[in-house]
Amino acid sequence: MEKLDARGLSCPEPVIMIRKAMMAKAARYEMIVDNIASKENVTRYAQHQGYAVSAAERDGEYTLTMTK
Repeated sequence: MEKLDARGLSCPEPVIMIRKAMMAKAARYEMIVDNIASKENVTRYAQHQGYAVSAAERDGEYTLTMTK
């Protein structure tokens, strides 16, 4: 599983990060983001790529787990 930290980044940077990471075609990714827009955009992109996405929120940060 590849872990990505996109805290402090605004869109489209987190989406670009996950897009580059997904070129490896791994079955699972985890990304931490710290704003709603990034959470929604990364989730939308991952789902479009065929990944199921679950999100957990803690202290204003979202951990997105993407699995295929």
